[in-house]
Amino acid sequence: MDEQVSYNEEEQNTKSKIPHIFVILFSLIALASLLSYIIPSGTFERVTNESGAQIIQPGTFTYTDASPVSLFEFMLAVPTGLIQTAEIIFGILMIGGMFAVVERAGLISLGVNKLGNMFANHNLLIIPTLMIPFALFTTFTAQVELSLIYLPTILPLIIRLGFDKITATATVLVATIAGFTVGLTTPANLGVAQEIAGLPFYSGIGYRIVILAIILSIGIYYVWRYAKKIHDDPTKSITYEEDKGNQKPLKEMTTIKATTRQLIASIALGISIIILIYGLLKHGWYFQELAGLYIIIGVGVGLISGLKPSEISESFIDGFKQILLGAMIVGVARGVAVVLNDGNIMDTIIHGASLVIDSVPGAVTAIVMMIIQGGLNFLIPSGSGQAMVTMPIMSGLADLSDVTRQTAVLAFLFGDGFSNIFYPTSGYFMATLALGGVRWEKWIKFITPLLIIWYALATAFLIIAQFMNYGPF
Repeated sequence: MDEQVSYNEEEQNTKSKIPHIFVILFSLIALASLLSYIIPSGTFERVTNESGAQIIQPGTFTYTDASPVSLFEFMLAVPTGLIQTAEIIFGILMIGGMFAVVERAGLISLGVNKLGNMFANHNLLIIPTLMIPFALFTTFTAQVELSLIYLPTILPLIIRLGFDKITATATVLVATIAGFTVGLTTPANLGVAQEIAGLPFYSGIGYRIVILAIILSIGIYYVWRYAKKIHDDPTKSITYEEDKGNQKPLKEMTTIKATTRQLIASIALGISIIILIYGLLKHGWYFQELAGLYIIIGVGVGLISGLKPSEISESFIDGFKQILLGAMIVGVARGVAVVLNDGNIMDTIIHGASLVIDSVPGAVTAIVMMIIQGGLNFLIPSGSGQAMVTMPIMSGLADLSDVTRQTAVLAFLFGDGFSNIFYPTSGYFMATLALGGVRWEKWIKFITPLLIIWYALATAFLIIAQFMNYGPF
């Protein structure tokens, strides 16, 4: 009883300091609606490229008749946002359902038992052992969505090793976003941006390798230091109250012997993950295709493991419950962009951002580009989408200043990348938090110091790029 009272008091104190994420998002939707009465409407002309994407034509911005958001449109912002992100929301729910089945089948316990015994005497080594391959795979493929596979797999292991949910979530998110931001061959953000800027694909890779090594090393140390701190004193964990009772010393673990059904199910699960990765890389699968595969995986693994159809159904529902908040946040957050588009002020904001960049001294142009790209990422949480909207303008502005186009692309990568593990409009990020059982408010408390360090380093990297004429042009 005392523990419950303490937990409620802690929850109340947290809520009194930071509003619930829905309160923040609804306030932003209301603010965006109000801005449609203040900011004039405008639009850019757009052309369709070879892949069918709409790309802004620089220098074509014109003001249009005012179209402020009506009360009725404001009322529809959230439902429209949920409809527009239905594919993502459904995919997120299916991820939660599938892993609930896998957990009920006992496969996660088997993996945790085996790896837990391997790292029992060197538990902190699990941090770099996992983060390095996560980052390297992402820096070549841009598949940050695989965080939704990584986290449920490692979460029980991290908890069993004496760490907390923040450690597990950070191990995945910090690693993948480092690889994504400083992409070496990432097609979704780097490839699209360089194509629009007229640069050779994946050019400038040497400098990015150096940057990635530094960014990732700092990220690993940051997570490692936090993990060591809460391992030595669990009460210092940001999620201490939620995790209380979940950490079980490794000495209590006994070797679990897998049944024949579980071994076959594990093989089937491994093959399914290979198919998933192949679909992502080869065919560009997104949440709709992934959701369908997750259903097949969940049902297949459940049946092979010996679960009854009703037990599989119940597990899916349990998974939906655990991840529903994160899924809903994605749709509600889209309401901000819905309102800005309904009021025809999105292009006006982009045009205003370009004027700001054009007015600053050349020495800080790249830094301002990064800041603006970071702000726009809240409204356009898609690397390729943001590149198509902003890079035609940014590359032109780079030509008019002392900034190379390659530096402008680097500024885009920094601005678009790091903020993906901060903004609640980032779908995969919020889904990953939901899978980890980490509230957005608590994650922000943990990650903000690292983001400040990363952005400070990014500023230095941009200044160096500017001085060395980072190119080829």
